[in-house]
Amino acid sequence: MSFPSHSARESPHIKVVSLFEREKKGERAVVLLPHARGDLDSESRADEFVELVRSAGAEVLERVRARVEKPSPKYYIGSGKAEELAEAVRAFEADLVLVDHTLTPVQERNLEALLKVRVVDRAGLILDIFAQRARSHEGKLEVELAQLKHMATRLVRGWTHLDTQRGGAIGNRGPGETQLETDRRLLAGRVKMLTQRLDKVQTQRTQQRRARMRNTVPRVALVGYTNAGKSTLFNAMTTGEVYAADQLFATLDPTVRRIEDLSCGPAVVADTVGFIRELPHDLVAAFRATLSEARDADLLLHVSDAADEERELLASVVNQVLAEIGAEDVPQLRVMNKIDLTDTQPVIKRDEHGMPQQVWLSAHTGVGLDLLREALGERLGGERVRASLQLPLSAGRMHARLASLGAIVSEKVDEDGWQLQLDAPRSVLAPLAGNSDAQARALRALINPE
Repeated sequence: MSFPSHSARESPHIKVVSLFEREKKGERAVVLLPHARGDLDSESRADEFVELVRSAGAEVLERVRARVEKPSPKYYIGSGKAEELAEAVRAFEADLVLVDHTLTPVQERNLEALLKVRVVDRAGLILDIFAQRARSHEGKLEVELAQLKHMATRLVRGWTHLDTQRGGAIGNRGPGETQLETDRRLLAGRVKMLTQRLDKVQTQRTQQRRARMRNTVPRVALVGYTNAGKSTLFNAMTTGEVYAADQLFATLDPTVRRIEDLSCGPAVVADTVGFIRELPHDLVAAFRATLSEARDADLLLHVSDAADEERELLASVVNQVLAEIGAEDVPQLRVMNKIDLTDTQPVIKRDEHGMPQQVWLSAHTGVGLDLLREALGERLGGERVRASLQLPLSAGRMHARLASLGAIVSEKVDEDGWQLQLDAPRSVLAPLAGNSDAQARALRALINPE
């Protein structure tokens, strides 16, 4: 693709995003797999990255492994390994190199100059997959915003004429503005516009969540490592028709459905994007509307692949991302999925107090789904406070905060004050019970009865 001329670039009919597209010759790839000495999970990580490459639609021609103890500022890998990589690119006639690590813009540019092909690091590959899979307007906005932020430091790559000044001709004399500066200005404008649009979407989603809170319907969010089977489980639990496939990041856009057949009453279940090692920070920030479903939930269903020997390591990755978005304190119920690939039987595992902590099931065959509904009913019922609270008329601030949280089901008022019927998650009410006044103590007694 030839870069647009100034006249074309200034046309109002030219999309701004096209300024930052680069020529895409093909999808025949050599994969570079850096690892450190004694890296115990290097094999599984390498297999996962190759699966990522295939999910993006590329054909893997060759794997090149490189032990990296101290990253080189020039190529990230050593110069000898870089020459070996160049030989592999020439031998297999590849037109793309994918690196299982985040590269600096300088390292990416130097590798491209040496290899004479496109170089994409791990963050860029994940962003590309997200761009392919986003379906909703909100998801597309989030992906484009993350891509532009990732691209902002890489504008200088790929074009040799970016330092050309526009001054020089009659009427254009003077220092002028370089094309790179123009592109950066246009990119900044696009980022600002996307941010404003996403803020509007975020406001709409916040209003929807507040409406659900006012209806006192418990909220459940499915989280887990990508390809753990969240969407298959979501479809099995609800009447939803979320796209599910045996591939990484099969679905990105949040979907919310209501389920009725629980002992605690109805609940709302949200499917969320899967997590992965080294999820790009720009992507985590951009997908705030999607991930907020997890942060604002009453209970997280943490779905793991029971057949995966590294399921606990992957679960720790999920918990790290949850901590990044402020959801580390939301109660969890572990769902060990895909037991049809193991010799395990469906079962509920409980803690010392008898509360469900794990459910082993198969979303694909439906075995154990009744146990999950049983566990959800117990956990959601136990995680909510349904009780009466007497507040004096002088406790107007407490009354207002309870009302804003949607915790008040009904109320009566007389000369003695408010008689409230509450129904809300313990986690929502707990911050209001932290003071030492009488109203906070009364609320604390409801949250933690002796």
